[in-house]
Amino acid sequence: MSAADGAVCGQDVGRIYRDHHGWLLGFLHRRLGNPCDAADLAHDAFLRLLRRPRAFDSYDGARAYLSTIARGLCVDLWRRQSIEQAYFGALASQPRPSAPCPERQAAVIQALCELDALLQRQPAKAANAFVMAVIEGCKDKDVAEALGVSDRMVRKYVARIMLECAMLDLHPDL
Repeated sequence: MSAADGAVCGQDVGRIYRDHHGWLLGFLHRRLGNPCDAADLAHDAFLRLLRRPRAFDSYDGARAYLSTIARGLCVDLWRRQSIEQAYFGALASQPRPSAPCPERQAAVIQALCELDALLQRQPAKAANAFVMAVIEGCKDKDVAEALGVSDRMVRKYVARIMLECAMLDLHPDL
């Protein structure tokens, strides 16, 4: 897309970066309380702008867009941190010999984050059915009763999400 099409060209991204990076870094630092995380997310926000160029009608328009992106990145970071804390809490309750190596821990956390993102995209009943049936080990009948659906619908919900999980495994870029 060219600048004539309304997109931001590379030169414009450089100007937007110069004009707004310091402000965005401060915005994120105040939200996160951590300069390293703030720097990472500011970087990610500008990468997103490079990947999906867009035009801004004003200085404030660029800031509004960047702050919206930054808020979303903060939510993603907090969700990932929550998943990591839960995982490490579960690991801490296990005997030491069964603790996986750091590489395996990172892979498990990544898989849990992908599963969380997949479940966030599902209708609430489908996500709850999956969690109750697969993760908590509840019987279909109990899940159906709790959610106010049929046993058959519970199996359908679980099967659909299992299929999506399998597709993530086969196609990590999806």
